[in-house]
Amino acid sequence: MKNIKIAIIYYSQTGHNFNMAKWAKEAAEKAGAEVRLLKVHEYLDTKDANPGWQKYLEDSKDIPEATSEDLIWADAIILLSPTRFGNIAGQMKMFIDGQGGLWSEGKLTDKVVTAMTSTNVVNGGQKMTILANYISMMHWGCIIVPPGYTDDNLFKIGGNPYGISATANRNGFDEDEEAIKLSVIHQTNRILNITKKLVN
Repeated sequence: MKNIKIAIIYYSQTGHNFNMAKWAKEAAEKAGAEVRLLKVHEYLDTKDANPGWQKYLEDSKDIPEATSEDLIWADAIILLSPTRFGNIAGQMKMFIDGQGGLWSEGKLTDKVVTAMTSTNVVNGGQKMTILANYISMMHWGCIIVPPGYTDDNLFKIGGNPYGISATANRNGFDEDEEAIKLSVIHQTNRILNITKKLVN
């Protein structure tokens, strides 16, 4: 059986989605997958970034930016974006919108995809953000793998069956951080297991 190739593509400012992406990377590597941890391009001016954003920028300076080639390479994709006004962040949308060439050539069809998010408040658009990612992935012809209610830790962080969603503030996660981490690990293993069945 071939090793699954998974691209973990995220956008973050305060570091919460970055942390979730790193947990997903650790879980995927532990499961034997080939992993690329990638950030999308930042379009905002960072020269006056607040302290939390400055810390994230420093912590993530060596993370490569996602490209179309990474999508071609991957069997599976995890997308992580914070909520912006009930939608995915513009930086993630720009990356997705930039794949029209690959889409028109059918190179994104049958990629296996799942999504995660975080917001400052529980009702700040967590479900909508994940579903917004999935709508684009439907246009790509991807196979969407939500966590559903397949892990008890999910109920400790709000019970979102569409994808892991965490509530966070500048000081960290509001919910049980260990439960968030275990939920991210579960969702990562779930997409890997489904992808293995499809690829092998």
